[in-house]
Amino acid sequence: MDPFSLLQDVLSMLPAQYAGDVVVVLSFLISTCALIARFWRPPDPTSKWVLVWTVVTAIAQARGWNLPAYQPGKKAAMVPATVPRSAVEQRLDVPPGSTRPGKPPARASPPA
Repeated sequence: MDPFSLLQDVLSMLPAQYAGDVVVVLSFLISTCALIARFWRPPDPTSKWVLVWTVVTAIAQARGWNLPAYQPGKKAAMVPATVPRSAVEQRLDVPPGSTRPGKPPARASPPA
């Protein structure tokens, strides 16, 4: 069962006045977490704030927004930071050095 149908079932059991309040509070929580996640840079992977940052960004994604581009302990290709960059480039089948942030993706051959 997906979370949205579960939420719909729970809200249908509540009286209308309380269901509206629950929806407003949840929307406010999600929007607040999205705003915090927008301006809060990911902490260092060894920081004690990683768990809090992960929870805040998870709540912020409840509206269907994408994951932040950079996460603690992850590379831009969303693999653990311990994986060598050459292994990532080989897995993605891209030229060496093209997975560095800020570089446009390299093409194997020019477009036809």
